[in-house]
Amino acid sequence: MAAPRVVSLFSGAGGMDLGFTLAGFNPIFANDIDPVALDSYRSWMDLAREQLPHLNASNHRLVPGDITQVDDLPGEGDAEIVIGGPPCQGFSVAGKMNPDDPRSRQVWNFLAVVNRVKPKAFVMENVQALAVNKRWAGLREDLLRESDSLGYATSLFVLNASHFNAPQSRLRMFLVGIEKPGDPMPAPSPITADNPPTLREAVKTVPQWNTPGNDTICTARVTPAKKPVLRRSPFAGMLFNGQGRPMDLERPAPTLPASMGGNRTPIIDQDQLAQGSSNWIVDYHRQLLDGGSTVSAVPNRMRRITVEEAAAIQTFPPSMNWSGKQSARYRQIGNAVPPVLAYHVANALRKALRYPDFRPPDQFLGLGVS
Repeated sequence: MAAPRVVSLFSGAGGMDLGFTLAGFNPIFANDIDPVALDSYRSWMDLAREQLPHLNASNHRLVPGDITQVDDLPGEGDAEIVIGGPPCQGFSVAGKMNPDDPRSRQVWNFLAVVNRVKPKAFVMENVQALAVNKRWAGLREDLLRESDSLGYATSLFVLNASHFNAPQSRLRMFLVGIEKPGDPMPAPSPITADNPPTLREAVKTVPQWNTPGNDTICTARVTPAKKPVLRRSPFAGMLFNGQGRPMDLERPAPTLPASMGGNRTPIIDQDQLAQGSSNWIVDYHRQLLDGGSTVSAVPNRMRRITVEEAAAIQTFPPSMNWSGKQSARYRQIGNAVPPVLAYHVANALRKALRYPDFRPPDQFLGLGVS
């Protein structure tokens, strides 16, 4: 059978699209308001065609612009699946959680395209808060009610990316609708919940820091806070100025923010990574807990993650080229759905729709998805 066709909305650099592609789906249309993000999307798509024959005959369109102003949208019968992650800033606890934020209205624009295309299924991704926060209870009910009225049996669940072979504890909501009389799709079963991949494993997949292939360096200085806020964990609290947090190499990374590129870019200990030294932040944290004084400067071994390392943490292929200025590259990565997580959601959807199994290459462009 031909690969099921996918219409992608709010695509960004295509993290969700790449995951669906690896699960045997065929993106035919992708839209995002940011043309630079779509240039990054084109990079992995061009590479993917070399390893995934089901894409070779694809008449794939990348269309920049506001989705409400795109003239030539796909219509009924053009695709079997509609996917997308409407902007999350209006819902995120990291933002103002403003119901009047115009970006919060994009979930309805997503469902309007679902109604236009009338696919067999749709997958909407967003932040955990939209699924669990009381502030959004009314909106959740409205989304479920509207999906039902459009003829879809829906399921709503939150997944932790680190439970699906991603080295990042990133919690994401998925609203999945399957055309009636089909049943709602069960949430995919975790595969690495008991032994999640670590940040160290992710960073080791790219070349050595500050060498070709891992040299898009964030130059924002790491400076100590004069009045640090201490927590039980040395990786919490506020030990440095800015919102970039130190990360534990032996655990999954915390959620990477789209605001990376300056002093919000996460921090790691280069000596611990390269030489196996004890983590400086752990020793400094212990010193502060024991009543010691703050330092006036942070050693150079404490440095911020690169663009390439951030992409590896998000499980993008290491051979992918990122377009735009450095801040735009960080933003695209932080905004993305980890492709490995999307792959497992897409696989669960294949089973729910009773499509034949599909197995991607064991190593796709250096990216393992099993």
